[in-house]
Amino acid sequence: MNKWILLLTSFLIIGGCSSSNDRYVQWQRVTPEQFPKLTAVGYASIDSQMGTTEQQKVLAAIKASKLEAYRELAEQIYGQSISSSSKVSDKILQSDSFTAQVNGVVSGAEIDKAYRLGDNYITELSLDFEKVWYLYQNKHPDRQVRDVVYF
Repeated sequence: MNKWILLLTSFLIIGGCSSSNDRYVQWQRVTPEQFPKLTAVGYASIDSQMGTTEQQKVLAAIKASKLEAYRELAEQIYGQSISSSSKVSDKILQSDSFTAQVNGVVSGAEIDKAYRLGDNYITELSLDFEKVWYLYQNKHPDRQVRDVVYF
């Protein structure tokens, strides 16, 4: 028992004497070879929007179609959370319901086109993951050891 305590104490003393300032580490970024590009389209009916004038309805449809396109991008990136519920009584389906939810942050998306087509307003978005990667690298650099110099 005393041998184990002596051994453990010696490891702690030796480990405590080492210093992390006895080397210089050079880092380099690791860039992926390929970056995917996602696209999404959002639609909104102009006539069904709330508003007293045509201009107010068009502005609401613009915003709704843009949010719909962002939701579609978030679905592609993060997926959908599906919740379902069914109730059966006497072998007869009494009720059936489900909900879908998307949750996430989309950064770096660009509006490619936004236009009116008949009663609908359409917004087309694209998300280039190369841009997303560089945005992320500014906040959380992904590094790999390039060289270590010991003193």
